[in-house]
Amino acid sequence: MKNWKLFAVILTMLVFVLAACGGKEAEQNTGSNTDEENTQGQAQEDGRFPMTIKPTISESKNDETGATTVFEDVVLEKMPEKIVVFDYGFLDTLDALGVEGIVGVAKDSTLPEQLSKYAADEYANVGSLKSPLLEDIAELQPDVIFISARQATFYDQLKEITPNVIFVGTSQDDYWNTFLKSVDIAAQIFDKEEEAKEFLAKFDSKLEEIKQLASQYKTSLVTMYNEGKLAGFASNSRFGYVYEIYGFTPVTEDIEASSHGSNFGFEAILEFDPEVLFVVDRTAAVGGQSNIEADMENAIIQKTQAYKNGKIVYLDGALWYLSGGGLQSELAKIDEILNELK
Repeated sequence: MKNWKLFAVILTMLVFVLAACGGKEAEQNTGSNTDEENTQGQAQEDGRFPMTIKPTISESKNDETGATTVFEDVVLEKMPEKIVVFDYGFLDTLDALGVEGIVGVAKDSTLPEQLSKYAADEYANVGSLKSPLLEDIAELQPDVIFISARQATFYDQLKEITPNVIFVGTSQDDYWNTFLKSVDIAAQIFDKEEEAKEFLAKFDSKLEEIKQLASQYKTSLVTMYNEGKLAGFASNSRFGYVYEIYGFTPVTEDIEASSHGSNFGFEAILEFDPEVLFVVDRTAAVGGQSNIEADMENAIIQKTQAYKNGKIVYLDGALWYLSGGGLQSELAKIDEILNELK
């Protein structure tokens, strides 16, 4: 009888121990599920998405056809994970901010040096800046496609691949502000506001330095070299920021505004006779055989102040013509002029 009572006591104690252990395990499991639910809830309640993104400009007019393309706002339901980029300036900004997920870039055009890593096989080729490979892009199933003016004629076709086609190019009428707007677009979408702020802070001292340098010269002129021919640019042009932001004084404002500049002969340069002559090498930028120095430093140009004082500044074509509008490229432009004129 005593043995039976002892056995009953032990059995009761065992039941209590097992019940306690089971309760703790259930509590632990419940805690784990709660943590998972909290994580999912935080992702859903991020507050950043859905996010409406406005293009840097509302429309673009094709210089050759005269056709106008209107760009729409894009609503992103979540942060894009598969990214196709045509605009080299925007690709430059994404690279500077450390954005991941780029799956396709335009490799059939000349990639600027600072973006050469995107020539690697891990990044698919989506065509050239003016000729997208639509079927190849569709196979990538991108979450977003970033474009600029050179792809505007393909806007509707790209939207058939994904509705998330965002125009991030700069405007020749408001270059600097549209550049800053494109940086803001990248920072907002990919949660890189702090990184963008830190990078943009680098411009403060550089812009002050180049403005001080520019003040040493009374007149300047920006031109673009293309297979022996020249185009001139005033302040209301794609290179107008050299005057408006950097502080150089244009030798003339009497130049027709155009994305490719106004036809400009060597005699016109001699007539205006700028102290500083900037020359963007478009021929080299698009992969052509450039004879820029031999063509530029002819008998007529040799009579100018710029030539006599060694102030003809040959600007990197890929940097200035193809990849402008990026965080790294805009800083590199300033450095190039500072290094050439100091």
